[in-house]
Amino acid sequence: MSVLAFAVALLASCVFGVAAAAGAEVRVLSAGAMKAMVTELSEGFQKETGHTVAITADTGGGLKRKVEGGEKADVLIAPDAVMDALTKSNHVVAGSRTDLAKTAIGVAVRQGAPQPDISTVDAFKRALLEARSIVYNDPAFAAVLERLGIAEAVKPKTVLWKGGYAAEALVNGQAELCVHQISEILPVKGVALVGPLPAELNKITVYASSLLASSPTPDAGRAFLAYLARPEFRAKFAAAGLDYK
Repeated sequence: MSVLAFAVALLASCVFGVAAAAGAEVRVLSAGAMKAMVTELSEGFQKETGHTVAITADTGGGLKRKVEGGEKADVLIAPDAVMDALTKSNHVVAGSRTDLAKTAIGVAVRQGAPQPDISTVDAFKRALLEARSIVYNDPAFAAVLERLGIAEAVKPKTVLWKGGYAAEALVNGQAELCVHQISEILPVKGVALVGPLPAELNKITVYASSLLASSPTPDAGRAFLAYLARPEFRAKFAAAGLDYK
């Protein structure tokens, strides 16, 4: 091979290597409450870096099972309790964690429907009793119903939504009242957020991001983590019901 040919081949190899690095796929395992925001921000990341982002959403428990089961991914975005557990088991890289956002539980109705008073515990209790049907996603909300002393009374008219946006049940007529995380209510078109649960009953969830120990492309994964944590995105998080921590 001539010197010129060798030089051309070497240059082509370098260019190909750079292109391949720039075109890495970042695989993200995300909590459902963060899916809409992560998806939106990933578009800007892809344009800026040339990397692509593939997002798989699940519940906190589902994410934990995926990681512990050996599913390969670069970035994990999960509730703090899940992140704490996976940190202890060395499934995430120590020191890579950033607490991104937090959200509360809210109440929603179909767009245009009367909005019940939920400003106090007693008012919220009445709203639940008066609703023709109720949908919620988190099985832990059953403990709230027990605490209010109405679990048996509302049981015949409740729907436990398994994955995805529970507020969709309002749009398709399956339920009249939805109790779900605010960040998972706002993305659903055709519904209206009434407001958060009374503070005495509410549950604030912090969502954290980390690099997974099994990351196939850790450099690209770290770049995406840094991108998500940029201060200029705080307003976007807040508007999505994720009050930036």
